[in-house]
Amino acid sequence: MKYQINGIIVMVFMMIIGVCNAQNLVKKTDKYVFSTENLTQYKFPTHINDIVMDRSEARFSEVFIVVIEPEKAPPLHKHDDTEQIFYVTEGSGILTIGKEAPQLMKVKPGDVVRVPVGAWHSIKADQGDTLKYLAIDCFGGIRNQDEPTWDSHVRILCKEQGWDYESVVIKK
Repeated sequence: MKYQINGIIVMVFMMIIGVCNAQNLVKKTDKYVFSTENLTQYKFPTHINDIVMDRSEARFSEVFIVVIEPEKAPPLHKHDDTEQIFYVTEGSGILTIGKEAPQLMKVKPGDVVRVPVGAWHSIKADQGDTLKYLAIDCFGGIRNQDEPTWDSHVRILCKEQGWDYESVVIKK
């Protein structure tokens, strides 16, 4: 009986530790509302990203607004650490999914796009139409530890693409 009670005490203690750890995970960031005003902007040669919620402010996600000028598109690329969700708010364009046998799909305001982890993708704005969408990166448990912030991700991206980091980042 004594061992049973000790076992129960140990189990309760472990549950309390688990709850405290879970609360610590939630408490990692106590910010719940993110303004879309006065954002840090990254102006790449191909598109603009306005950071709403940096990946360092959440465990499994980040949020940014993407603006693509007419007939421009980010390079065909993939992310091995995040699934992406896009909500198109303005303009129209063509989504490319895949590298070897690409699928082309029209996107317009109100459309939601899902880009799976590891999928090659790009979106090109239509002629005469600026494309704007809200992008949400969903990391799950496979987040790249070499890129703990959006800024660290941009530094690597600039190096890979041959872009000048100093001319890309615009603090508002």
